[in-house]
Amino acid sequence: MGSDPGETIGSADREGNEPDNGVCVLLCMQPGRDRELLAETLGDRYRVETTADAETVDPNGTRPSADAEGIGPNAGEAGLSAPFDCCVFDGHGFERGADAIEPRRELSAPAFLPFVLLVGGDVGSSMRRRAWNHVDDVIELPVTKAALRSRIGNLIERRRTSLRLVERECELERTVEDLQLKEHAMDEAPVGITIAEPGADNNPLTYLNRGFRDLTGYGPEMLGKDCRFLQGAETNPETAAAIREAIRAERSIAVDLLNYRSNGQKFWNRLTIAPIRAEDGTVESYVGFQTDITDRKIRERRLEVMNRVLNHNLRNKMNLISGYTELLAEETEGAEYREALDVITETADDLMRIAEAVRKIEHTLSATTETAITLRDRLSELIGAFRDRFPDATFELSLPEDDPLNVTVVGLVTAVEEGIENAVKHNDDPHPNVAVSVRRPSSDWIELEIEDNGPGIPDHEVRVLESGETSLNHADRLGIWLMYWVVNKAGGTFEVATSDAGGTVLRLNVPARP
Repeated sequence: MGSDPGETIGSADREGNEPDNGVCVLLCMQPGRDRELLAETLGDRYRVETTADAETVDPNGTRPSADAEGIGPNAGEAGLSAPFDCCVFDGHGFERGADAIEPRRELSAPAFLPFVLLVGGDVGSSMRRRAWNHVDDVIELPVTKAALRSRIGNLIERRRTSLRLVERECELERTVEDLQLKEHAMDEAPVGITIAEPGADNNPLTYLNRGFRDLTGYGPEMLGKDCRFLQGAETNPETAAAIREAIRAERSIAVDLLNYRSNGQKFWNRLTIAPIRAEDGTVESYVGFQTDITDRKIRERRLEVMNRVLNHNLRNKMNLISGYTELLAEETEGAEYREALDVITETADDLMRIAEAVRKIEHTLSATTETAITLRDRLSELIGAFRDRFPDATFELSLPEDDPLNVTVVGLVTAVEEGIENAVKHNDDPHPNVAVSVRRPSSDWIELEIEDNGPGIPDHEVRVLESGETSLNHADRLGIWLMYWVVNKAGGTFEVATSDAGGTVLRLNVPARP
């Protein structure tokens, strides 16, 4: 190109376009006046980089760009391997770099990447025709600055549009993949999961997972139907009504419900329903979780029966045995008979204590919530009561200063009471000593210690807390289980240790508000 085309480019009035340095235009041209004028023309709008090394272009796009050397603040030396948004060739650059254009386009695909050829009057028609097989525009020189900017700008706008479309497609693919992953996770979940649309009278199912099919025997044929098809003759109508009321009120609910499988088999279902809301707060759908709790319900019923037997039948029978034993003792003479009657009386009393211990454990652990209590006051009252009951024993209480020790641990006072009572009753010292201390290792935790001067708890009774009971290895004292269960229900830790004097130390470490 001669000086006339370049001067023509440089003589046009500048347009008032906002600069966009995020867009890079690569000039693959020989150094000289034309390249300088073109860089000046485009440099106030785009970031311009230059190269004369088209012959060494890396078609894989891995060759690093050269160091910036500048035709002004927006220009530098680069290559086709460097990121760019439009590449402008002169005739020399095109001859040497044409074969790298298609590989470079493939790297940018599916986004559009434009290439432009600047040609002067000395360029033959054969090159012009061949160029259209490679580039997106052939600009004849001389050309005004406005026309050059317009044509380059149109190509760059096409690239911007394609990049936006590619990004949207990528976002859509990521969204689809995310949804597929979540649906796969729901399908593979070990519990039943359903999604239903909100409705005035019915909430038709739109999704049910494999866990629901395995649990109920119902499959995709139930889509579009309300999940009430699981209910039957023995389903509690009050519980069903509570579910409908929660849905009408657009709130979550969790209930135990007797349901029926597709083959008519009954099962207990732990059903949890929660609304799914849109950004504006409206309920779009309801998600339901179903878990088979039949075994748990059977255990609960079995425990209810056993507790009733222990608390009523056994107590009545033991009272009857004790009453007749007393009558026999009054009418019987002879030491050998009286000794046997004493054994019967003692055994009956032991059974009564066991029944009472079981009742106490069941009553303590069956509570689900407990209002906040001031542990400081409750422990002071408890120690006072023990001093009245056991005048030969010594009781010490150590509490942190200026701390009411507010806690909501279910059964904590009962567990401490059990620990103190065991420390006295199982103590062979004529003057039992029991020390209760409380401290706060942190603002959220309470640590209690009950220390005595007794003979210590047998090792086998401590080991069963970790390994569980067997017919050969079990605890004789139910009280230690009561303390262990209260602490574990609260999420704390329970420890049995030996004091320096050989007695027992019980440590109950619990969160103040589980």
